[in-house]
Amino acid sequence: MSAPKAPGSQNTQNSKPLLDQIGGHGQDLLDRTDSLILNLLQNDFPVSPRPYQDLADRLNAAHGASLSEDDVLLRVAALRDRGRLRRLGAILNSGPLGYSSTLCAVSVPPELLEKISGLINDRPEVTHNYVRDHKLNVWFTFCHHDRSQLETFLSELEAIEGLGPVLQLPARKVYKIRAVFDLPVSPK
Repeated sequence: MSAPKAPGSQNTQNSKPLLDQIGGHGQDLLDRTDSLILNLLQNDFPVSPRPYQDLADRLNAAHGASLSEDDVLLRVAALRDRGRLRRLGAILNSGPLGYSSTLCAVSVPPELLEKISGLINDRPEVTHNYVRDHKLNVWFTFCHHDRSQLETFLSELEAIEGLGPVLQLPARKVYKIRAVFDLPVSPK
């Protein structure tokens, strides 16, 4: 699930009107409220009919903020537009749900990097996709219910001229399913 789109926001590089609404003016630094919101999004996202209202209520009560649901939605959308929030969604334990996960790596020439990354990112089964400084420079995780989904996609990739075979590393055991980046929050 992607971060919510605030009313009137655009998923473009030029999102100044949205940033102006929250006082960001295109600045790259996080303010206190943004840090508090990101910490809550990572650690304690409410599962409720109106989670952004719940977040506003928590911030208002615990930190003396005066945010509305729309304020939180605008800030989350701006964080996404500024590249500070890449993805907002649940991380499910895929095994008990009947899914398997495979880490894949492939050597992609620089001139094909954007094209191949786009093909990988367009797949809903892909949960992570990274470029690394290595011969195998593109690494991605593919979750599948049926291994034929993975095999079909990898065959399509390997058929692209200039790509080598895709290394497949099926998950055998889950060691880490949570990464949290506790952001420092400046005092008022």
